[in-house]
Amino acid sequence: MRAALTWRDQAEHCIYDLAFKPDGTQLIIAAGNRLLVYDTSDGTLIQPLKGHKDTVYCVAYAKDGKRFASGSADKSVIIWTSKLEGILKYTHNDSIQCVSYNPLTHQLASCSSSDFGLWSPEQKSVSKHKASSKITCCSWTNDGQYLALGMFNGIVSIRNKNGEEKVKIERTGGVSSPIWSICWNPSSRWERFWSRADQQEESDNSHVEEIPELKSRPGNRHCSETQVEDQQEEVDFSLDERNDTLAVADWGQKLSFYQLSGKQIGKDRVLNFDPCCVSYFTKGEYILLGGSDKQVSLFTKDGVRLGTIGEQSSWVWTCKAKPDSNYVAVGCQDGTISFYQLIFSTVHGLYKDRYAYRDSMTDVIVQHLITEQKVRIKGRELVKKIAIYKNRLAIQMPEKILIYELYSDDSSDMYYRVKEKIVKKFECNLLVVCSDHIILCQEKRLQCLSFSGVKEREWLMESLIRYIKVIGGPPGREGLLVGLKNGQILKIFVDNVFAIVLLKQSTAVRCLDMSASRNKLAVVDENDTCLVYDIHTKELLFQEPNANSVAWNTQCEDMLCFSGGGYLNIKASNFPVHQQKLQGFVVGYNGSKIFCLHVFSMSAVEVPQSAPMYQYLERKMFKEAYQIACLGVTDADWKELAMEALEGLEFETAKKERKKHGENVNELFLADVYAYQGKFHEAAKLYKKSGHENLALDMYSDLRMFDYAKDFLRSGDPKDTKMLIKKQADWAKNINEPKAAVEMYLSAGEHMKAIEISGDHGWVDTLIEVARKLDKAEREPLLKCAFYFKKLDNPGYAAETYMKVGDLKALVHLYVETLRWEEAFALSEKHPEFKDDVYVPYAQWLAENDRFEEAQKAFHKAGRQSEAVRVLEQLTHNAVVESRFNDAAYYYWMLSMQCLDIAQENEQQKTEMLQKFHHFQHLAEVYHVYHYIQRYTEEPFSFHLPETLFNISRFLLHSLTKETPLGISKVNTLFALAKQSKALGAYKLARHAYDKLQGLQIPARFQKSIELGSLTIRSKPFHDSEELVPLCYRCSTNNPLLNNLGNVCINCRQPFVFSASSYEVLHLVEFYLEDGITDEEAVALIDLEAPRLNKRENKWQEMMSDNAQSLRLDDNADIIEDDPFTAKLSFEQGGSEFVPVVVNRAVLQSLSRRDVLIKRWPKPLRWQYYRSLLPDASITMCPSCFQMFHTEDYELLVLQHNCCPFCRRRIDESNQ
Repeated sequence: MRAALTWRDQAEHCIYDLAFKPDGTQLIIAAGNRLLVYDTSDGTLIQPLKGHKDTVYCVAYAKDGKRFASGSADKSVIIWTSKLEGILKYTHNDSIQCVSYNPLTHQLASCSSSDFGLWSPEQKSVSKHKASSKITCCSWTNDGQYLALGMFNGIVSIRNKNGEEKVKIERTGGVSSPIWSICWNPSSRWERFWSRADQQEESDNSHVEEIPELKSRPGNRHCSETQVEDQQEEVDFSLDERNDTLAVADWGQKLSFYQLSGKQIGKDRVLNFDPCCVSYFTKGEYILLGGSDKQVSLFTKDGVRLGTIGEQSSWVWTCKAKPDSNYVAVGCQDGTISFYQLIFSTVHGLYKDRYAYRDSMTDVIVQHLITEQKVRIKGRELVKKIAIYKNRLAIQMPEKILIYELYSDDSSDMYYRVKEKIVKKFECNLLVVCSDHIILCQEKRLQCLSFSGVKEREWLMESLIRYIKVIGGPPGREGLLVGLKNGQILKIFVDNVFAIVLLKQSTAVRCLDMSASRNKLAVVDENDTCLVYDIHTKELLFQEPNANSVAWNTQCEDMLCFSGGGYLNIKASNFPVHQQKLQGFVVGYNGSKIFCLHVFSMSAVEVPQSAPMYQYLERKMFKEAYQIACLGVTDADWKELAMEALEGLEFETAKKERKKHGENVNELFLADVYAYQGKFHEAAKLYKKSGHENLALDMYSDLRMFDYAKDFLRSGDPKDTKMLIKKQADWAKNINEPKAAVEMYLSAGEHMKAIEISGDHGWVDTLIEVARKLDKAEREPLLKCAFYFKKLDNPGYAAETYMKVGDLKALVHLYVETLRWEEAFALSEKHPEFKDDVYVPYAQWLAENDRFEEAQKAFHKAGRQSEAVRVLEQLTHNAVVESRFNDAAYYYWMLSMQCLDIAQENEQQKTEMLQKFHHFQHLAEVYHVYHYIQRYTEEPFSFHLPETLFNISRFLLHSLTKETPLGISKVNTLFALAKQSKALGAYKLARHAYDKLQGLQIPARFQKSIELGSLTIRSKPFHDSEELVPLCYRCSTNNPLLNNLGNVCINCRQPFVFSASSYEVLHLVEFYLEDGITDEEAVALIDLEAPRLNKRENKWQEMMSDNAQSLRLDDNADIIEDDPFTAKLSFEQGGSEFVPVVVNRAVLQSLSRRDVLIKRWPKPLRWQYYRSLLPDASITMCPSCFQMFHTEDYELLVLQHNCCPFCRRRIDESNQ
């Protein structure tokens, strides 16, 4: 491990704390009374933040990166956003010592000299708790459930989220050892084997221990590392023990570790300096510690010192690791800010299928690359070098070298024990272990030491040693392969002082390997070229580019592989290279397995040897191909090898292939030979003799000798006969004889295939015959028949088939698809569950054919209210866009009634639907009225009297007080109003209309007319004709022509009732029933009719029909006697609220049935009651839409249209 300084900066004040933004892009530093924000990529100061009035002691970032907090000697805590804006400030009674965010929420812990506070955005205030001593540091557990507080009196207090103390840790040092920094390990899994490691004596095996559970056992050779660790965990911890680990550093110069329960883990670690800060790497694998020793040290998570990160010129007050990276930021007393990158090198060793590598800097893991077994060797010191050879393992530590050996000679044994220990400090670049020696390499020098540490011999090379490898040999006389920077390659025997030069090349050596027979040498040089030499002749056999490492196959002399450029290259003999993608370095090649090192992980890649095998086969080199196949190829490759060998008359190889697959039967082999020779009958006999009748059948079938096959079977298994017929049918199909194939398939019982062929060829007669013969239980073939009947446009047969199967749903879909609606309707009447399946497609079909109103009714019938409403909304929108405002009014009325139906049926949607009902009723009236305005402005002739247009314009203008619906033009409305007002003498209103028009965008065709009208109206008097002024029939007040309140009286606020044709104010007053009176009771009381004087008798004529109710008065000369209803019309003058007319039972009884009009709305609406105040004028109400008309107007409109002009209800319809 080494540290590289990335950037450094100097602040004016001491750096007491720092914090990283969780994404690692920014670094917040507490310097003096300011916060400094740095860009971590290059050390650029982004912005200084001012907010505190005194020294800032602490800073912390929330886990989600949205906020950070700072605490200061000015007793305040400031919350900042990630945009570097201060958003909140709160105070304590003393200076703030530390702050920490809960890792799961925005809860903030802030600690002062006398208390600590917990604040979260949901709270209005900070909950504060007293402390027994000055709090110096704090840290949350990973799950955010507990907060640890470090005190000046040497106590650690663990609190829950509410601030209640759950655990109190009293340390031996007490007040003389103030706690200065604490931190929970961010990893939820902490280091195992603590207790065992600490119980061992210091002198015993130098703190290195085995993992007993990893001892190889019979039948358990494929135990993975994860499984082993889980087993070990069960040994070490009880189930109720949490895995949180707290690191505590105090000024008694000790580093300690505790569980959440307060139990200490292991012993105190003596530091020999005053620690000021302790923090973990992101995943909890290492600890950073800085303090009075003016440097930052890296420790393992269990407190073993690994090395120095950076030496400083003053005390280190804070150091933290950048999230999810190997960067460390350091802050010092003198204001220095340093940013380091830690570079961890790979320390590992490989021998054949055993790979040893360093883990957590102090442990060694040995991995068996074939069985995937792993064993961990625990250490208590930094591992510097690893070497592995056969049953030996050497581990170099700072002050010693440990040599391990396997317990047994079993190739799968993974249990190592310490054999020797050399207590001596060695400096070396490379370490190699042999059976009885270790080899140290330092630049040009090689030293051979015995396991007792005695130097036996030494070699001095001409150039730097770049590569060294043990290539085997007898114990104590092993050979080493050495590559030098000057291109020399040497062979050294450990018992011989003389080195043998194998060859010298012009380029430096990067990687070396020798073939299994030691006849060939593969070298990768510094130019990434792989060169292969003959060792004996020194001849360069071939070379390949783009190589970073090379390895010979240990089981095949002529095969090697090399990696480079993201590819794995396999070369057999002098054939072309076979490539496949692979990331990493090749370090070994054993049989069909290639060992590849990628970053820090070693993996065994299974590579089928098919490509080199086929290369040999092409050259007819069968024996070599067989050797390659033995390394690992697929079954298909083995078969191909056997066939090729047979064809090449290499019978020995073909027989070996058969034996390889357990087929040691001469008859079978001979049968294959006869078959290839064309002696089919002899082959069939031998197949039968060897018990492989199926092979004889396959042979005859492949040769289309079906008659011979039948003879061969004779009275055999009926299944085989069926199979044979099926094969014959397949053949008939392939040679384009579909008729024959169908017949054969039917006789073999393969109905599906027969149906498919018949359907594809359009043979309806055959399909009918098959469908009628099949049993109704055979659903799949029958449904296939029906599918083809539909496809071939024979819906009748399809329906027959569906009826046979009993698949009514499919029958419904058939009727719908073929548009046979009558049959579909009839079926849905019998089976109501298919109602949706019929009416919904029917409605969609109607809509597609522009029959929208019928479609809407069909949706309604299907119970699809939402679709019905959607169709109406679309119709309405289209009508508005196309300026068919009369249609739009009608559709809006239909929509409103649809909403009323939904409100009636669906209690949950009642409120929403009633709101829509009133809205759509309003829009229906507005568009109905605007239809006349649009016709007046767009067409050359008007069909309406000026008074009617005048009333319509006013009504429309008063209705558009809040918003203007789509398609309605205010310009057209005001233009019509201006012209009619001027014509009728309402000059004041006309002038107002023209003034309003000036503020609107006027079409070019109206421009001249409006400008002229605006000028000429100035010559008219500024008042309106009194004849035009509307009268309120409740309070007899004359209302202005332009009413700011809309269509209500300005005095009593009574809403006006308008005629739906002339839009004059009708002489009707709406009244309401007193609480407790139902609609039925009210109608009954009105129908009673209290006795009247004779002078009023026989003067009323009432006309009743299904379509209308009319009142006529022949003589109006009589004076009406006192009326209880008239008394109810009075109201309190000057009130701004509308006071409705409410009647009791007595008033209802006094009313005449002929004077009252009732809008009988369906539930959930209440009925509306109106009293006519001028009985001499007859009023008619449409019983469908409840619109009011002067009777003469209504009768004329009905004569013209044969329906109600508003709801289009035909007169000949019955009143449903």
